[in-house]
Formats: sequence, structure tokens, C-alpha cells
Amino acid sequence: MELKAVSLTLHILSAVIWVGGMFFAYMILRPVAGQQFEPPQRLTLWVAVFKKFFPIVWLSVILLPLTGYNLIFSNWGDFSATPLYIHIMNGLGIIMILIYMHVFFAPYKRLSQAVAAEDWPTGGKKLNQIRKLIAINLSIGLVVISLAALGRYSPILI
Repeated sequence: MELKAVSLTLHILSAVIWVGGMFFAYMILRPVAGQQFEPPQRLTLWVAVFKKFFPIVWLSVILLPLTGYNLIFSNWGDFSATPLYIHIMNGLGIIMILIYMHVFFAPYKRLSQAVAAEDWPTGGKKLNQIRKLIAINLSIGLVVISLAALGRYSPILI
């Protein structure tokens, strides 16, 4: 199979898994967990969910730039020839990765420590911080997916 086809497949799957996971967590799991569980159970649940989800996000965070840049260079040769929507996707993707890295290394680490210490108020504050950052990343991710699907059809973005 051609490297470009493999790159495109891995790129799309990585984006769908990461953004889809955020959509599920934010829109489905979060409201249900908030209704069903008291803070100790809810915070413990979230630490367990993130412990499973974040390694997959790390894989996406590595694959998306690698495959994206491979696609750019194999399709256009360099950045100067790429359409505007690709530049926007690249910039937004970098912002998403930086937000994710902040979530992982700061509030998630502190959430895990708070839950281990049974410090529920601090854990709640850290989870709320993560919730806000995931809402931002989810919004950006949906824009990036829209650009990927529609960018080549917009005379403004080409």
C-alpha cells in the first residue's frame, strides 16, 4: 500500500478517535456521571477514564503531525504550495496538541494526586479545569474536521 494512503488512513483515524473520544466524554459521559455519582465516585471514575483514554490521545498526538506533514510534502512538496485551509488545520492542530499536553501534565496530574489523597474539593476544581479545556479542544477539533471535509470546496480557503 502506498505511504500516502497509509498516512491518510492513520491521520483520519487518529483525528476521529481523539475528537470522537472528547465528544463522547464531554457530551455523554460527563452529564451522566454528574447525575449518577457523588464527587468521590465521579472523580475516581474520571481518573480511570483518563488513564485509559490519554495513552490513545498520545498516540494521536504523535501520529497526526507525522502523517499530516507526510501528506503535505507528498501532495504539495512544501508548505508554500498548500491551500489556506491546510495552514489553518495545521495551526489549530498545534494548538490542540499544546492544550492536551497542558491538560495531561498539569490539571490531570493534580486531579490524580487529589483523588489518591481523597482531596475531593481540589479534585473537583481540577476536573472542572479539564472540562473547560476539553470543551475548547473539542470545539477546535470539530472546526478542524469541518475544514478537512469542506476546505477544498471553499474558494476562500483554497
